[in-house]
Amino acid sequence: MISIETVATIKYTDQKPGTSGLRKKASHFKQPHYLENFVQSIFDHIKIKTSSENTSIVVGGDGRYYNREAIQIILKIAVANNVGNIMVGKSGILSTPAASNIIRKYNLTGGIILSASHNPGGVNGDFGIKFNTENGGPAPLSVTDDIFTRCREIETYKTALCDYINIDELSESKILNTNIKIFDPVIDYALLMQNLFDFDIIKAMFSNGNFQFIFDGMNAVTGPYAKKIFEEMLGAPKGSVINAIPLEDFGGAHPDPNLKHAKEISKIMFSENPYNLAGASDGDGDRNMILGPNIFVTPSDSLAIITSCSDLAPGYRGRLKGVARSMPTSCAPDIVAEKLGINSFETPTGWKFFGNLLDAGMVTFCGEESFGTSSDHIREKDGVWAVLFWLNILASTKKSVPEIVMEHWQKYGRNYYSRHDYEEIESDKANALVDNLRLKLFDLKGKDFMGLKVENADDFQYTDPIDNSVTTRQGIRIIFTDKSRIIMRLSGTGTKGATLRLYLEKYETNQDKLNLPTQDALSDLIALAEQIAEIKKYTGMDKPTTIT
Repeated sequence: MISIETVATIKYTDQKPGTSGLRKKASHFKQPHYLENFVQSIFDHIKIKTSSENTSIVVGGDGRYYNREAIQIILKIAVANNVGNIMVGKSGILSTPAASNIIRKYNLTGGIILSASHNPGGVNGDFGIKFNTENGGPAPLSVTDDIFTRCREIETYKTALCDYINIDELSESKILNTNIKIFDPVIDYALLMQNLFDFDIIKAMFSNGNFQFIFDGMNAVTGPYAKKIFEEMLGAPKGSVINAIPLEDFGGAHPDPNLKHAKEISKIMFSENPYNLAGASDGDGDRNMILGPNIFVTPSDSLAIITSCSDLAPGYRGRLKGVARSMPTSCAPDIVAEKLGINSFETPTGWKFFGNLLDAGMVTFCGEESFGTSSDHIREKDGVWAVLFWLNILASTKKSVPEIVMEHWQKYGRNYYSRHDYEEIESDKANALVDNLRLKLFDLKGKDFMGLKVENADDFQYTDPIDNSVTTRQGIRIIFTDKSRIIMRLSGTGTKGATLRLYLEKYETNQDKLNLPTQDALSDLIALAEQIAEIKKYTGMDKPTTIT
């Protein structure tokens, strides 16, 4: 006989979700009642909107350490709260973009996604949880604020006293009033991709035997999706997908798709015999990296090129509405939008800020410089989708990645762009740097630095064009009259100290200056950023931890 237990809990004050959900060390989540408190608060929020028996949710994660244990906790709390229907990715595996698709396809109340995205996993690594709403996207601020308020008020949570629930076999069962379905996490997503892209032309490109492709699953969630789509459905040679098995510690690697951490494919692509295309995705499958022969395509350029080539993909042909980018992302998509006569939008960092624009049908594509690109097919960024779009472009144009990128620069100009990360800074020092910079903003306007005149300097503020909500203090912008930009903001995606992100952008239309080394082209802005922000003084660091 299964019974329901009401358990006294602790009121936690550190469960404020950031733009990417609640992230802490795995050991932090394993504190008594910690995860239970947050999950009960999610269900309490849901109850405000709908009766429990009418609630349908999807649950899954990237397979990192504590994923399985967390799913058991969530299922038992859901049963105790009389949730009507729960879908669980087999073995607890479910990429973030696939979860968004499931929510939208089956009209669910929402989803609970377990991931710390690109952060390291394992016993000593990170863990995370976030709630996605009925549109398939990350919960907006009004929802996360409500959940956080409940976390600080909650006194008890409910849990079902039942045996371990088998999530390793496809099945349908019922526990008390709750229907639980264990489903294949790949099938629905693969069908969606097949409807968006020209699989026939991509398959033909692979079948000629001359196209070399590699995708790095980084021992994370996208391995099974990539094997199914790239190798089985599109006919890429067996072994084209590497590191394809999701592991609790990601094989001891850092599942962040950038030049520093995706070393295997980077080595191949910057060699004497590079492949035609390489792609990678992160822990939960929402980020991407695109590499061509001896070229790294910046996420900003990738978004701009995808926008300009939208008609090449059947799912987007003739329906380009607009494009949105996060504020730190380069202005390359804006330039494309202006020439195509479509709207462009600049939002704060955080995928949730694209949600209203997408739901209102105002944009088709959106992206962030932090390796996130996607469209209105879901309400999350999507790593495998981005790689598929590039395969579609290459198959349709029969051109190489360097040719496509260079032609884009020749037509639209080049936005030289780079991000410098200063990681694990003491929080007090990082905040002091930004506070000092805010005090300088008014005096910077109109000032001339080495021939660069400041047109505007501010702390970015965003008013949502749909609901008129206002989001403030989203990053320092220093914009020059020649369209160059210096952006600085503190990141909240880590779990240790603070990360200062410095973004540098220079717009170039001179055809003779489109192929300079990026850091050389930005050297004046790099020196100017140090002069204005006094980064070394505040952080004690002579150089960035990572340059992308």
